[in-house]
Amino acid sequence: MNTRPDQPLRLGTRRSKLAMSQSGHVADAVRAVTGRAVELVEITTYGDVSREHLSQIGGTGVFVTALRDALLRGEVDFAVHSLKDLPTAQPDDLVIAAMPRREDPRDALVARDGLTFEQLPDGARIGTGSTRRTAQLNHLALALGKRIETVPIRGNVDTRIGFVHDGELDAVVLAAAGLNRIGRGGEATDLLSVDSVLPAPGQGALAVECLASDTDLVAALGELDDPHTRAAVTAERSLLAALEAGCSAPVGAFADLLADGEIVNEMRLRGVVGTLDGTTLVQLSTTGPVPQSYDEAMALGRELADEMLAKGAAGLMGERSL
Repeated sequence: MNTRPDQPLRLGTRRSKLAMSQSGHVADAVRAVTGRAVELVEITTYGDVSREHLSQIGGTGVFVTALRDALLRGEVDFAVHSLKDLPTAQPDDLVIAAMPRREDPRDALVARDGLTFEQLPDGARIGTGSTRRTAQLNHLALALGKRIETVPIRGNVDTRIGFVHDGELDAVVLAAAGLNRIGRGGEATDLLSVDSVLPAPGQGALAVECLASDTDLVAALGELDDPHTRAAVTAERSLLAALEAGCSAPVGAFADLLADGEIVNEMRLRGVVGTLDGTTLVQLSTTGPVPQSYDEAMALGRELADEMLAKGAAGLMGERSL
């Protein structure tokens, strides 16, 4: 490792309550496997200071670049990212040493009066900063015979839920994993099934990144890796990359493992692209053997992306009108 054993390992993290919480969990796990002290180093990213909506600033990398720069400058030894924030292209000099076991990948609704999505009134105002959620929520509402108004929002969990408590919005949609990690999962009034709303590629998963050259640290952090999580999110991110879409595109993907009795023997990958008004979706799935390598997981994602592109997915990603 780059630092002396008597010195703490420096973990780079965003400053938000959620980022600090999930980085704290990783720090505890690293202490357990290495016997080393770990200190959190708070880093402000462009995505934290910009008040523009993610679709305007291009969500790819806006929460990541400052952390990666700190790694390359040697200011931190490793960093923790929400995997869905990471660009699909991986820098040669950095490596994702671990993807710990994934949290709940679903989207969570926090609505006034304890309402579920189905119970929301016609014309309900729902806050989200995600084009993926906007497209699928509008589609789901249309299937229920009603319309909703999606309102673009930014801010931390307190700010977003505050829009509901203050009466500005009827509901907001957040990642269930984030709510769970800060101990607020009980505030969700509805968990949206992946059969209705596919999550962002990698949603609920974390990426623990360090210098590729620090082989001792790579090996130590690798003790936290969950192979099933890595296979699933690699397939999801491969689909995103093959669609040539970034974090702010209206693309959902989810890979889950299918079991025959006690034996897990297949992986199903589902993907969706839609117009923001929800009137048109391209939603397909493919199933194959559980990937045993990075290349196999990547191939599964590319296969489904090719099918989606053949069905017109590229044109839908370019559609921004509501």
